[in-house]
Amino acid sequence: MGELTLHNYFRSSTSFRVRAALNLKGKEFDYVSYHLRRGEQSSEEYLQLNAQGLVPALQTPNAVLTQSLAIIEYLDELYPEPPLLPADPLARARVRSLAMIVACDIHPINNLRVLMELRSRFSADDDAVAAWFRHWTETSFSALETRLSNESETGRFSHGENVSLADLCLSGQVINSGRFNVDMAPYPAIERIHADCMSLDAFAKAHPLAQPDA
Repeated sequence: MGELTLHNYFRSSTSFRVRAALNLKGKEFDYVSYHLRRGEQSSEEYLQLNAQGLVPALQTPNAVLTQSLAIIEYLDELYPEPPLLPADPLARARVRSLAMIVACDIHPINNLRVLMELRSRFSADDDAVAAWFRHWTETSFSALETRLSNESETGRFSHGENVSLADLCLSGQVINSGRFNVDMAPYPAIERIHADCMSLDAFAKAHPLAQPDA
């Protein structure tokens, strides 16, 4: 194996964030996939790497890093070009705030293990699960759209003219939202930024359908 190994799943939006970050940093990595629907992330072998049994996990020569935002900030500190967080403290706080709308308010209640629990514990059918996903996505997308549309710091991307941590989270969520038929018409700023992100090779190569386990 090489210097970096990414343990991930093609459809995972958190895995997408890290794939795109690695691509932006120009870092090659070995790709190891775990089919979440088959429970491969709960194997004893993987739990020895990541006690939570979640993806992604980034294996380095010295440690195994978990949690996508922590991994991305580690990469940004170790490989500072191009920067994914601004140098200015206030700008950095804004980028983290935008990222957390997705990472803390949408993803935790819409990820696969929650949706599967809705099915098994509450007998939710496909329509009910999709409605749940859309509700929580749309609730936070409305706030994100308002901020991106009205705040002067927004540029081509979520913050200015360069890709940031906020864009990694935004694009991963937009891609996932397509699977649940989230109506993107009310969110033109989000759609515009996502389109600009996906025009970049680093994002295109990170797309779920571009992965070997797709």
